[in-house]
Amino acid sequence: MHIVDRRLNPGGKSLENRQRFLRRAKALVQKAVYESTQGRDIQDILKGGEISIPIGGTEEPHFRRGPAGKHEHVLPGNKTFVEGDILPRPDGGSGRPREGGEGSGEDAFRFVLTRDEFLDMFLDDLELPDLAKKRLATSEQPNPVRAGYSVNGSPSNLAINRTMRRAMMRRVALHRPKPETIAHLLEEIAESTDDERRSALEAEVEALESKVRRIPYIDPIDIRYRRFENEPKPVAQAVMFCLMDVSGSMSEHMKDLAKRFYMLLYIFLTRQYRRVEIVFIRHTDTAEEVDEETFFRSPATGGTQVSSALEAMRRIVAARYPPSDWNIYAAQASDGDNAYSDNAATSTLLTESILPVCQYFAYLEVGEGRSSAISSGTALWSLYERVQSGWPVLSMRKVSDRSQIYPVFHDLFQRRSAEGKVG
Repeated sequence: MHIVDRRLNPGGKSLENRQRFLRRAKALVQKAVYESTQGRDIQDILKGGEISIPIGGTEEPHFRRGPAGKHEHVLPGNKTFVEGDILPRPDGGSGRPREGGEGSGEDAFRFVLTRDEFLDMFLDDLELPDLAKKRLATSEQPNPVRAGYSVNGSPSNLAINRTMRRAMMRRVALHRPKPETIAHLLEEIAESTDDERRSALEAEVEALESKVRRIPYIDPIDIRYRRFENEPKPVAQAVMFCLMDVSGSMSEHMKDLAKRFYMLLYIFLTRQYRRVEIVFIRHTDTAEEVDEETFFRSPATGGTQVSSALEAMRRIVAARYPPSDWNIYAAQASDGDNAYSDNAATSTLLTESILPVCQYFAYLEVGEGRSSAISSGTALWSLYERVQSGWPVLSMRKVSDRSQIYPVFHDLFQRRSAEGKVG
């Protein structure tokens, strides 16, 4: 059996050659995707967009016809080597030098990734489990549902079967002559030799044709359109709380680690829920809800009291996100500092107000760099360890380098999947 596919390339879909190219240049594309996310806002990560890779990475492997047989070459001026010697490889490796002289770089190949391609590359090395949508929101998003038929509407909604059925019922009820009947009478007229009989048949044919013209095959009263009505449908939705210590002890490197973690969590949630909202809460010894730009880039000074951020989250949940309607997630980033006098209030808020309404609470303790290990005895880490024993929705990890973000994020959710629990 031979199948020839003559369909046009569908718009907005990835062609076979495009997918083959992405597979061949996967490492370069994935690196370019990671680099392009550094300057993006959290929600902008979902938009796909243009990336650049070295033009050398676009070359396709191919076969080249080589010389046949055995060839001997005599090169003049050789005073060092004899037949059978093995020539050493020159220093610096092999390959063609870059064109354009010293200091010139290689041109970049630019192309646009769709949203799905971008996310597939971004999350390719993360085998993330699905989080269950435990709660459905109140009906607020309209969903078009079939609601019978109407006599007017868009041509795209024309109900052909219903229209033809009504037309046939009308033709039968009005006794519209069939084309076969008129054709049979015309044959009789052609074969008849009796003038009187022929005249009678011609009069009958004329009457039938006149009736056919009065009773159309399809009348405007036959046409029906499919009708749709917007019916409110419960929609799974989630809210993501981003809490971060912005006191003087939090460096730009630590904030960058936190942002990368928040980006991953936001992307993960948007693949599980149709609607995701983000709430940014930053704190020193006081907390405030801010926008993303202020959250990551605006400097702040002061001491550190984690309870202020948890109290702000509690107030916002009570005012805008009832747990009966929203799936609540929280991610907290801190260097582990907290005022000793604030530990009791922090523990009380966590156990009585925050963790009972959260489906998942991730605490990420950030450090300055790979070489400087994060201390295991920070005040906040020790406090959260004690709380974690009674609350499995609380997970804790430490990270000090960008390369650790993806493994840590994967480990956070993979561990819960293995335990058979969902956020």
